Amino acid sequence: MEKEKTKIIFFGTSDFAKDILRAIASEKYQILAVFTQPDKKVGRKQEIKIGPVKEFSDKQKIPVFQPKKLGEEIIRKVKELNPELIIVAAYGRIIPKEILEVPACKSINVHPSMLPEFRGPSPIQNAVLAGKKETGISIMMMDEKMDHGDILAQTKIEIDPNESAEDLMKKTAPLSAKLLLETIPGWMEGKIKPKRQDDSKATYCQLIEREDGHIFWNEEAIEIYNKFRAFYPWPGIFSIWEKDRIIIRIKLVKIRVQKKDPEEKYEIGEVFKLNKVDIGVKTAKGVIIIDEIQLEGKNPAKIKEFLNGYSNFIGSKLK
Repeated sequence: MEKEKTKIIFFGTSDFAKDILRAIASEKYQILAVFTQPDKKVGRKQEIKIGPVKEFSDKQKIPVFQPKKLGEEIIRKVKELNPELIIVAAYGRIIPKEILEVPACKSINVHPSMLPEFRGPSPIQNAVLAGKKETGISIMMMDEKMDHGDILAQTKIEIDPNESAEDLMKKTAPLSAKLLLETIPGWMEGKIKPKRQDDSKATYCQLIEREDGHIFWNEEAIEIYNKFRAFYPWPGIFSIWEKDRIIIRIKLVKIRVQKKDPEEKYEIGEVFKLNKVDIGVKTAKGVIIIDEIQLEGKNPAKIKEFLNGYSNFIGSKLK
């Protein structure tokens, strides 16, 4: 297989996808075009933010398409480009079967989980949320169902108990790129036999939204800590503090976990001094230690600095 003559179309949007695209480009494959999500307005000023894949593609002078929908016009465009292979990584939208079946070598997807576990849009976050000790990478054929296609290659990755989803994503991306580059030649030369997924063992990701970061203190401390790891940096975790009959949303910017319960008895959600230094919150089992906190509309503050202005936080009950 001559890489320079192998025609590829890439679909992807995120930083993870950018790392995959960079790896493909470094191997001198002929990238005909890149399809990525439209630029979005972000922040209070609603400034336009260019996605990582588009930014990289522009620098590499790769043609970029950002369709709002993958309709007939885009299907015709893909057919005109006539790729030998389509590669997808974290594109963020279901791709129609009419597009997936255009290339002679079909379409393949890079999915950061050990399929059929964690099918769906947020496998890294969900692996951390579930407290998994390992996850993986799957290179798979694509069909009209979500993450359902036959497996071409897989490898496992260990998850550190203090690793955030962001940390794990950064670790997973280069390993995913490496596995993909090892897989492409064998697949295009017909040397890899696809393996069917066992649908009976399939699990699915929850779609993560901002309100999912709300902490419920009747959960165990380790579950709350896993939620903190999974939702870092977005959407983050928060709780509700009722101060002088005013409901305040507080973001827990940095926390630690103590699995054992304190010697003294406290109510679920109660804030207390764990020792001379640490401030804890009682959970169903164990304690969450708060190191850094942020009131809505304010800057993050170390817990010691925060208590200088809000000493009545000690003894309050979070919800």
